[in-house]
Amino acid sequence: MPTIKIFKYIDKLDCFLVNPDYKILADKLGLTEWNEVVWIGRYFSLDNDYGEHWFDNWEERDKIADQAKELGIEYNDLLVINSDRFKNDRDGPCHTAEDRKRFWTDVLRSLELSIDMIIDEAIKFNAQREIDDDDFVANLDDKINSVKTAYL
Repeated sequence: MPTIKIFKYIDKLDCFLVNPDYKILADKLGLTEWNEVVWIGRYFSLDNDYGEHWFDNWEERDKIADQAKELGIEYNDLLVINSDRFKNDRDGPCHTAEDRKRFWTDVLRSLELSIDMIIDEAIKFNAQREIDDDDFVANLDDKINSVKTAYL
């Protein structure tokens, strides 16, 4: 099954952007909340809503905002790893903050998801919405078929 890369790593800023191809796909299928990777963060964070905030790292964004602007990157597009979001103090941490940041940077640099997984998530996501909800995708089946045609 074809896969799509989720993130684009910006080495100069040590941060990520959502891969433009994935961004288009997520928007088309109705997976975008305040950004296109919220639902993925939930999987990374013990499958709960804490994960939707995995990139709420405003202090880290502030540190690179001027450099990002020089590169033509919007502040709100910056996704910076804060290693403290990937630990808890109940039975750990087992690694240093630097090790966690390095690990999660490597994971996200290589993260690809199957088109099937993304489609299935969009179906579940849309089924939880009300028909009169602004985020409900009324023609989701048509959009899924066009995605399958493009990727499969």
